[in-house]
Amino acid sequence: MAKSKMTAKGQTTLPKAVRAALHLKPGDTLRYLILDGEVRILKARPVSELKGMLRRPNQHAVTLDEMEDGISAGAVE
Repeated sequence: MAKSKMTAKGQTTLPKAVRAALHLKPGDTLRYLILDGEVRILKARPVSELKGMLRRPNQHAVTLDEMEDGISAGAVE
């Protein structure tokens, strides 16, 4: 388990193993997620990397109009 100490200013150095696991390099932005007393450190990703993330094989792209129709139909049921 990697560990580091916090300075009086609240700063710490991420251990090399953590930086390597997250593929971090100087200038990268980190996000902190606090859940049930634990902190998860995530590498922030640009929105451009999210393209296609929800795509499933054999599934056609849906237009905004089709999305709105589906939402409307679900709200009525």
